[in-house]
Amino acid sequence: MAPEHTDTIGPDLTRGIGIADLPDGNKLVGHCGDAQVLLVRRGVEIFAVDAHCTHYNGPLVDGLVTGDTVRCPWHHACFDLRTGDALRAPAFKPLACWSVEQRDGEIFVVGKRKRAELSSRKDLVEAMPEKIVIVGGGAAGFAAAERLRREQYPGSIVMLSDDEAPPVDRPNLSKDFLSGKAPEDWLPLRRESYYSKNQIDLRLGTQAVRIDPRTREIVLADGGSIPYDRLLLATGAEPVRLTIPGADQSNVHTLRSLADCRAIIERATTARRVVVLGASFIGLEVAAALRYRGIEVHVVAPDKQPLGRILGPQMGDFIRSLHEKKGVVFHLEEIASSISGSDVNLRSGGTLAADFVVAGIGVRPRTTLAETAGLTIDRGVVVNSFLETSGPGIFAAGDIARWPDPYGGENIRVEHWVVAERQGQTAALNMIGRSEKFAAVPFFWSQHYDVRINYVGHADRWDEIVVEGDIAARDCLLRFKSDGRVLAAASIARDIENLMIEVAMEHEMAAC
Repeated sequence: MAPEHTDTIGPDLTRGIGIADLPDGNKLVGHCGDAQVLLVRRGVEIFAVDAHCTHYNGPLVDGLVTGDTVRCPWHHACFDLRTGDALRAPAFKPLACWSVEQRDGEIFVVGKRKRAELSSRKDLVEAMPEKIVIVGGGAAGFAAAERLRREQYPGSIVMLSDDEAPPVDRPNLSKDFLSGKAPEDWLPLRRESYYSKNQIDLRLGTQAVRIDPRTREIVLADGGSIPYDRLLLATGAEPVRLTIPGADQSNVHTLRSLADCRAIIERATTARRVVVLGASFIGLEVAAALRYRGIEVHVVAPDKQPLGRILGPQMGDFIRSLHEKKGVVFHLEEIASSISGSDVNLRSGGTLAADFVVAGIGVRPRTTLAETAGLTIDRGVVVNSFLETSGPGIFAAGDIARWPDPYGGENIRVEHWVVAERQGQTAALNMIGRSEKFAAVPFFWSQHYDVRINYVGHADRWDEIVVEGDIAARDCLLRFKSDGRVLAAASIARDIENLMIEVAMEHEMAAC
């Protein structure tokens, strides 16, 4: 989350503006009292909603209007212009809506509408499961529980998490919170009171060890069991652990949980130098955050260039240059062979001094629970288009799920926060009988200092990268193509183009 915008900019919409000042298809920001309000005109209809996304307060005036929806330019949340409903993660909270009147050639915003007037909930199906259990307290698990209650599911929801902290905004752990620019109270996806208020039985520090599909029970590490009618596996991924000598030292860290982040921040308060192992997104975001704290950062990675395998050589070179200008020292085509006290020994024979080490060498899906239950596994938990596994009544979402991608035509598994949230939402609908296929285009963003990279689509491989704009000038769009077809796009400061590619991919999937 981020601080709310309360500055009064633009015209006072309660006093009216001329209809000619808002041409068809256009957007305009004004204010009603202290609230910033976005006006959107579509033909004869004019919508008035909050001007900022409820996720990180992205400016919706810079977003994309498609049909009766508006999409955030920053992280691709989507809202219903009629009701304000958050249709897609990463936003969950709705936009406020205002009533609009047109008279004498002018548009007037006349008052905020009540949420009760705006409900767009579909009728619940008759065969409603009584007990839903969610295993996992991350993006997919939270999104599923939240969507179930938003849809007014009346049954029992038990949410099991082996973490000690309630669900948090994990992307912030490697970005603003780690750098010290965001307070910890920004991190919870909801306050603790939310769960009790919405009758979500959130059980922290609780490990599920076995599924009994025959009796439809989850067996816990303490010997207890919980019955379910529908089960969602959202166990996520865990960091790949170093196996080199010295990897078990107390000054060696990974970053996945809030506890991990707190431990790194505590180290950072007195440290002068850190070695980051791995030039992954997590590794480089950690490097940027710790440089912001004034710590000397060395990155050791086997790659020829950072992120080149995912974003291509041109963007890889730019990212390396960006970090080097901020003082990061790269040791590429290199790996650590051992850690001895405060020394990181390299395969080449060199040694780097480090007050602490952060390993960002990848993650692996936590599929043990699914495997022992006899579910179909193929580099993840295999699900169908509705996110249901090979076990009846058992669904999977998030980092563990391998699903049929209607755009690429293959089964894929991705480890993106927004994808996990959207899958959790779709799984929630299907657990209560909605029969909705998961067809969202994968999306993620990565932050490096003041540069945000947005990536939409999925391209494991490509035969052409078309670069529009100037990467070095931080104004570019890269299209990753195979046989002339765009599989994915990465952009800097070209948010509308990125959103338009997302919409084009959605339309192509719908036509299949």
